[in-house]
Amino acid sequence: MQKRKLGSSELAVTDLCLGSMTWGTQNTAEEGHDQIDLALDTGVNFIDTAEMYPVNPISAETIGRTERIIGLWFERDNRRDEVVLATKHSGEGMAHVRDGAPISAATIPQAIEGSLRRLQTDYIDLYQFHWPNRGSYMFRKNWGFDPSGQNRADTIAHMEDALGALQDEVKRGTIRAFGLSNESAWGMAQWASVAERVGGPRPVSVQNEYSLLCRLADTDVAEACINEEIDLFAFSPLAAGLLTGKYQVGAVPEGSRMSLNGDLGGRKTARVFDAVDAYLKVARDFDLDPVQMALAWCRARPFMGSVIFGATSTGQVQRALGAAELTLSDEVNAALNAVHKAHPMPY
Repeated sequence: MQKRKLGSSELAVTDLCLGSMTWGTQNTAEEGHDQIDLALDTGVNFIDTAEMYPVNPISAETIGRTERIIGLWFERDNRRDEVVLATKHSGEGMAHVRDGAPISAATIPQAIEGSLRRLQTDYIDLYQFHWPNRGSYMFRKNWGFDPSGQNRADTIAHMEDALGALQDEVKRGTIRAFGLSNESAWGMAQWASVAERVGGPRPVSVQNEYSLLCRLADTDVAEACINEEIDLFAFSPLAAGLLTGKYQVGAVPEGSRMSLNGDLGGRKTARVFDAVDAYLKVARDFDLDPVQMALAWCRARPFMGSVIFGATSTGQVQRALGAAELTLSDEVNAALNAVHKAHPMPY
């Protein structure tokens, strides 16, 4: 398992990360703990969560449950020092969290205290803003995203205030590093610039959706990652399970994400299944497991910090971990790029 140092921080994370968003709805606490045990015993040191988790569905009754499950694991095994732990501050519009209040200097200490209490820890290694106050092009909003209503002065003032509050938390020892999520190239550059100008923790990571089926980060975001020393964390690297092939030919396995969320958050489209067929053919042609192929491809991207995979069983975790030792050949990468050009942006 390879480790990578995140940006300007002292954090070193494995290039595969265990995601947790199903723990508390699709998974019991015991199942979540089994996944953590397996991942850590295989060499993974990185776990990602969020105060709003679990999902599928998100509800007022379950907010914070995933962090509590992780906290119970820390209490049970006392292995906090083996984990680089990342969590997230929910943004504007999440009605179940602080009545949908936007991220601000006032909400940051409240949110951190809540996460620390649920996680049963004194510190968070990487604290991320789940999405920007000004809105985001992620989650299929890129098709109609309109930034014309943004006010630059207000955005910069918010960044200055938020970084001041985060710096207070760094001084208190409650967080070690700061990261972004669902952020744009412009936003990444501004956060870095403001941190250099007025102080506060410089962002070291950005967590955006990225997979063979969703390559929005390949241009502007990738350039910002390289030049600003901000590493990408890929979420949904298997495109909500599409790249496993389990939804082909109309299949909807019982208990799967599609059985709970029929359109997979907008990923289920008329064109996506043909694209998946083409990627599955590459896997067959080169005798590769399609899950491991998709994760290994993400791992090898030059702007990648870590690839976050989620699972609902330890068998799925074990399968995903097989990508750690897989390096794709030039021929495989050429075939994958050919599929991308034939099936660009299928959702």
